[in-house]
Amino acid sequence: MTENFQFTLDKTDAGARLGVISMPRGEIRTPAFMPVGTVGTVKAMYLEQVRETGADIILGNTYHLMLRPTAERVARLGGLHKLIRWEHPILTDSGGFQVMSLSGLRKLDEQGVTFKSHVDGSLHHMSPERSIEIQGLLGSDIQMQLDECVALPAEPKEIERAMEMSLRWAERCRVAFGEQPGKAMFGIVQGGDIPALRIRSAEALSQLDLKGYAVGGLAVGEPQDVMLRMLETTLPVLPVEKPRYLMGVGTPDDILKSVARGIDMFDCVMPTRSGRHGLAFTRRGKVNIRNARHAEDMRPLDEQSNCPASREYSRAYLHHLVRANEALGGMLLSWHNLAYYQELMQGIRKAIAEGRFADFMAETMEEWARGDLDPV
Repeated sequence: MTENFQFTLDKTDAGARLGVISMPRGEIRTPAFMPVGTVGTVKAMYLEQVRETGADIILGNTYHLMLRPTAERVARLGGLHKLIRWEHPILTDSGGFQVMSLSGLRKLDEQGVTFKSHVDGSLHHMSPERSIEIQGLLGSDIQMQLDECVALPAEPKEIERAMEMSLRWAERCRVAFGEQPGKAMFGIVQGGDIPALRIRSAEALSQLDLKGYAVGGLAVGEPQDVMLRMLETTLPVLPVEKPRYLMGVGTPDDILKSVARGIDMFDCVMPTRSGRHGLAFTRRGKVNIRNARHAEDMRPLDEQSNCPASREYSRAYLHHLVRANEALGGMLLSWHNLAYYQELMQGIRKAIAEGRFADFMAETMEEWARGDLDPV
């Protein structure tokens, strides 16, 4: 551990990167997957379990936490780490994506965004400075700039307008953040699906010399090939020595292909959301535990996993729980999915260290393609 924020790039394997982020609250091994704890909880999970799956860092959401229990209350209670009993790093996103998703409930201008709470209809204003203030009150270790995220497809002029505003907001966030030893603020590259705008955004943000850089606006409904093409355009422009975070992505397949192009950090609600709906991600591909074929299958989801939910509970029992709408079904499948994601990240890191990431990627995708119909 260190008193300062530090990213060490230990090894590269073609485009894939192996490294570590060192912070006062601990180390983050990269490539890293960050479980999403939107309102201070990774849904259906104890945070001790989340840690045991191998997570070095979790994500919290500024928009949701500012509405309840409120950032000021969290600060009075000693900060988010103390409140939720998580001693390790926390990244907070700026709330921009959630606010932009409110559509008819918001009004946007140069100063920020005014919006109505989805909880009680109360009126709020989020400026770049207020976003950083809220994240500071929460006490997060990595804070994100406020940006405007445009859903794709969109008109080029609208994408350019939002990208330029996000750049101006990045500068204001940097000033508001100031110098905070041991903590970091990341900028967010925008520009939709237009390569020239992505390059312009990445170049301008690089000039701000921030601690890290995120690629935003690529989990908003675009096809995977568009996402990958934008990464191939953007990443060569960003500083090699800074961590790169792909926001809101994604499936295990998305993660593998993005690591191959140079991404270091990921977050997504998919493991827990899918688990609550009966879908498991496994080394033999996706398994819909609701399907009738699991009703009398006493095999576990994965007897090779270190996770008890994966190894010790039968598919027949999981099928019964999910079909009966028992909460335990979603809890066990969420636990399994988060463990699978972390096992995938561990495999990725090991493969990069050994200089065999391309082989690992091919073998993993081949095993997914084989499917789960035959005994494991």
